[in-house]
Amino acid sequence: MRQDAHNSGDASAARCAGLRIGDMAPDFSARSTTGDVRLSDYRGRWLVLFSHPADFTPVCTTEFVALARAAGDFAQRDCALMALSVDSLFSHFAWLRMIRDRFDVEVRFPILEDPTLVIGRGYGMVAPGDSDSGAVRSTFFIDPEGVIRAMTCYPANVGRSTPEMLRMLDALQAVDKETSLAPANWQPGEALLGQPQADLDSVFAAQGEADWFLGKAGAGARR
Repeated sequence: MRQDAHNSGDASAARCAGLRIGDMAPDFSARSTTGDVRLSDYRGRWLVLFSHPADFTPVCTTEFVALARAAGDFAQRDCALMALSVDSLFSHFAWLRMIRDRFDVEVRFPILEDPTLVIGRGYGMVAPGDSDSGAVRSTFFIDPEGVIRAMTCYPANVGRSTPEMLRMLDALQAVDKETSLAPANWQPGEALLGQPQADLDSVFAAQGEADWFLGKAGAGARR
C-alpha cells in the first residue's frame, strides 16, 4: 500500500493502523531534511523508523543528540535511521541548526515532515481521531526485505535508550544469522539459545531435564 505524505488520505491510512511484527512496512514518500525520500528505497538494508512528539522539546533534543552521535554505530550494522514528526521541514532545519551549534553534532539522517499525519496514522503512531502526535515515541525496526521485525512505544516524558536500540538490532541480526533465539539481556558475543526440540524422542534423550528446550547455540557475533 502506498501512502503519500503530501496527501491527507485519512481513509487509506486508517487501513494500515494496528501494524504488527511480521507485517510489511507500508510504503510512503515524503519531504525530509535530506531531500525527498521513499521508504522502499531503503530495501536491502536495515532501517530504524522512529517518531518524535515535536522539535525544540527537551527529551526529543537529547534523543537526537544521542542518535546523531551513534549514527556510525548504526551504519556499521548496515542500518539507516529515519525520523518523523508533524513539524514542518523548516522547523526541522532550525532545530538541527540549534543542535549543531549547542551540542557540536550534526544530525545527518533524514527527518520527515508529516503535517497531515498520514504516515503517523498509517503506522499506528497516531490514533485516527488524534489531532497531533505529541503523546508517542514509536520505533519500527524494519529488515532488508521491508518487514517490521520489532516495535517499541515510549511516552512523551521518557526518552528512548540508544544502547537498547543497538542491542535490539544486534539481536535481530544475530538470530537471523544463526536461526536461534536471543535470551534476556543478551549482548553480542554471548551465547544464543537453540530452538527447542519438537519430538518426544529428543526430549527423552536430552542429557539434562531442560536441555531439550533451553539448550545453548553458538555465540552471536555482531555483523
